[in-house]
Amino acid sequence: MELVFDYMKNDTLRHQLNALTQKIYGFDFESWMAGGYFEGDYIPYSLMQDGRILANVSVNRMHFIQNGIPKYYIQLGTVMTDEAFRKRGLAGRLMEYVLKEYENTCNGIYLFSNPDALGFYRKIGFQESDQYQYSLKKEWPGSIKSGAAFRKTCGQDGQMKQKYMDAVKNCAVNSALEHVNKFGLQMFYTAGLDNVYYADDLDCFAIMEKTEDTLILKSVISTQPVSMRDIVSHIDTVYSSLIIGFPPASGDLDMFDVSVYDDRNDTRLFYRGRDLERIGKEKLFFPQLSHA
Repeated sequence: MELVFDYMKNDTLRHQLNALTQKIYGFDFESWMAGGYFEGDYIPYSLMQDGRILANVSVNRMHFIQNGIPKYYIQLGTVMTDEAFRKRGLAGRLMEYVLKEYENTCNGIYLFSNPDALGFYRKIGFQESDQYQYSLKKEWPGSIKSGAAFRKTCGQDGQMKQKYMDAVKNCAVNSALEHVNKFGLQMFYTAGLDNVYYADDLDCFAIMEKTEDTLILKSVISTQPVSMRDIVSHIDTVYSSLIIGFPPASGDLDMFDVSVYDDRNDTRLFYRGRDLERIGKEKLFFPQLSHA
């Protein structure tokens, strides 16, 4: 069995990885590659036999500004093994290799996984951390700035898409845990601009999605810092509750209620490294659109 890694520009190996990813997780990243959004921060490590990829663990190099302090973390993702080759320790072998390769080069290693995998990750030295959810206080003033609301963008508007991509690459710090090298993952989720809105007077993009009566503000993209007070005053969508997909900056904390996120049936944060203990202690959470 052969270990292959860092091969995203190798069409043959990438197609093999994509086929397994589609089979296990149901998503395709070929259009993401074709769109030019890959910048080298996603590094797959795979075990291969007879020209076929059987198992994979991918490294994602993640740079953050965490309450004003730069942090370099490794996020592990696309952890998977072909169904016919499970219970042979393949994922464990890959994890052991990756941890040895990166543990002393970063501030910590983390991943998101189903809580059912707790035993496996504890066995290899990971700990769990609560995640937090921030929602706009019910009593927060709901006045909308006249004539200045966020407007829906169009994926066919090439000029607007270029403006958005430039803003993503040069984004200001608008949260307590700001993903710096966000371009690849941000474009993985938003390349079609389906849920991307723009406010002209703020020169700011907002990624928003409504589920029933709840509005989820997943991301804020601007080249200059923008307060959440200004963001909220430019949202004219009717909602009963507003949840944000990132931890607010300290100056905006008074606008939000915070609660422990119930992840019993969802993905849970597992981590290694003392720096990552601060995520739970400071009631931070990794932005939704930074999940690999």
